[in-house]
Amino acid sequence: MLKIVKNQENFKTEMDWLKSYHHFSFGEHYDSNKMNFGSLRVFNDDSVQPGKGFGFHSHKDMEIISYVTEGSLEHKDNFGNNGIVKEGEIQIMSAGTGVFHSEFNHSQNDLLKFLQIWISPEKNGLKPSYGQKSLSKHDRLNKLQCVISPRSDDSSLSIHQDVSFYVSRLENSKVHHDFAESRVGYLFVISGKLHINDMELDAKDSVKIQEEKSIILESSDSSEIILLDMPSNNDSDKSNETIKKKIGGSVSDK
Repeated sequence: MLKIVKNQENFKTEMDWLKSYHHFSFGEHYDSNKMNFGSLRVFNDDSVQPGKGFGFHSHKDMEIISYVTEGSLEHKDNFGNNGIVKEGEIQIMSAGTGVFHSEFNHSQNDLLKFLQIWISPEKNGLKPSYGQKSLSKHDRLNKLQCVISPRSDDSSLSIHQDVSFYVSRLENSKVHHDFAESRVGYLFVISGKLHINDMELDAKDSVKIQEEKSIILESSDSSEIILLDMPSNNDSDKSNETIKKKIGGSVSDK
């Protein structure tokens, strides 16, 4: 079963420095029917103006993934992790017992676009950790490149949950992905147009994939996608109060 969600169906936050589409309940946006999909709790598509961003704030007991699709993201946290995440790079942060961090647009001139994704961890109270990886366009060209998995290796980062992340750039090509029993998928079209099992998707559309043994993804032009493969159960669901975030808090020029 494939359930397509058009981008205009998502929640939207628009401020002078930020435009964000929220696929699930987030902050002041609440719908009891849009709390999560499996262990996927937050999927935000953020655009941040030059020199602006999210000032220091805290999180705990959440696996937080940032995938930069345009520009550069500057990260700082109370554990001494400082870095610049560039276009095509991915960042993971296990908030665990608690982390205090900020995320800013590193550029004073260019727009920053990135996906902010939260996954409920397999258990609470873990030791906080941080990781970052550069991704080559060639490595994801016309194939699904696994960039995050439950167990890290030389080619992927790891998080504390049985979720695998794949990215792909399809250039007039197609790929397929098989799902093991009792697993589901969440697909997002970053750019371009895409066909999934002969259903057409536009840029910024997402798809909830359930009870499918396999999917075929095809682009007749050029498209960028991200795909999550995860268990269908949701043993680690979090309430909206647990993950509520103050969108406009502590924002300043750099």
